[in-house]
Amino acid sequence: MMNSFLRSLQLTTPVIQAGMVWVSGGKLAAASANAGALGTIGAGSMKPDLLKSQILKAQSLTKFPNRLAVNVPLLYDKCEEQIQVALDLGIKNFITSAGSPKKFTKKIKDSGAYLMHVVATPELAIKCQEAGVDAVIAEGFEAGGHNGRDEITTMALIPQVVDAVRLPVIAAGGIADGRGIAAVLALGAQAVQMGTRFVATVESSAHPDFKNAILKARATDTMLMMKSLVPVRLLKNSFYEEIKKAEEDCASKETLAQILGHGRAKKGMLEGDLTLGELEIGQIAGLIQNVPTVDELIRQLKVEYSQARKLMEWT
Repeated sequence: MMNSFLRSLQLTTPVIQAGMVWVSGGKLAAASANAGALGTIGAGSMKPDLLKSQILKAQSLTKFPNRLAVNVPLLYDKCEEQIQVALDLGIKNFITSAGSPKKFTKKIKDSGAYLMHVVATPELAIKCQEAGVDAVIAEGFEAGGHNGRDEITTMALIPQVVDAVRLPVIAAGGIADGRGIAAVLALGAQAVQMGTRFVATVESSAHPDFKNAILKARATDTMLMMKSLVPVRLLKNSFYEEIKKAEEDCASKETLAQILGHGRAKKGMLEGDLTLGELEIGQIAGLIQNVPTVDELIRQLKVEYSQARKLMEWT
């Protein structure tokens, strides 16, 4: 299959490997690019110097630098520096989130780069179109990590966003196999963004204990928390229970922020503290049963997609 989005980014598979905090560095991004997907470095956990080193690492590990992207959450104070570092190193694909789509659109587009913005509602997708972004990533609240407050599910969100804008729509949230890809493409998406599935790959920088926790997860083992502060979907553990109790006791934003503290996600996802760490992962974790290489994953997704397409044919 080929569509305008895949042609624009020179991809051979309709998959974006999501840029996630602490688990999506240069190694994972390069492996994804080599497999025909868009490989994304998650800048949310990186200071500009670290981001620079990870971009250079990714570029050294792939012959397809045009398939590399940087994801920049706009809620961080160093986001403008991160964007400039990526532009200086020749990155031509950007994903922005958690902020206004207007904020850096001109800067990025004037450089000749391709810009995608993450949305959780059709209304925000329309604002992205008006701001001049190239595509939107419509993310349902099944997704892991930071999330929309409106709790619109992926299957409900995608067709509404497709109908609302003329831009290419990439589906995200709750997609981890070829069946999911077939489903959202049937709804009008031109590609998918997958995060949780790529956390559990060999090239991911997630701690092995975190990867094993994903393999053991059940469908009910995640929950969207801290909606009054910064909504985030978490794998249930002792830290989750502490946050849950605080929210049930009507804790203030300040109290929640104090409990969260600093470095919780690093402690859990990168360092492997499954008790006190913040374990950001999506609802689809319950479907994941193995830790393949990225190349093995993409090959398997293609097989599953083909099988799903056959099942979808009218008889």
